Amino acid sequence: MIGSRDCAGLGLSKHREKKAISLKQIAQSTKIAIRSLQAIEAGEFKKLPGGIYNTSYIRQYARAIDFDESEILAAYYSIMGITPESADNPNRAADADGNVVTRFLRHTSAVFGSL
Repeated sequence: MIGSRDCAGLGLSKHREKKAISLKQIAQSTKIAIRSLQAIEAGEFKKLPGGIYNTSYIRQYARAIDFDESEILAAYYSIMGITPESADNPNRAADADGNVVTRFLRHTSAVFGSL
């Protein structure tokens, strides 16, 4: 597993500073807290809110500094020990027999069909 220093090894803060973009500017444009942006730069992903927010924050940060999203996400997946497939669909097991709407419709048709 890659250590969090390797994410910082991507040179995210240096890349951002070369573009003359402050964390405050990114925070204002993305509505992401500065502490979360700092966590991304440091590779301290456990400090992010979790779930799909993590990948969303990372993508938005990458776009804001014009950096390759896939490179940052690869570091994120490696550091967190997850595969991109599991990150894209965290509820895969819950969806095994359909999404919430499908299950609801199946249930209500069974209830109302028996009246």
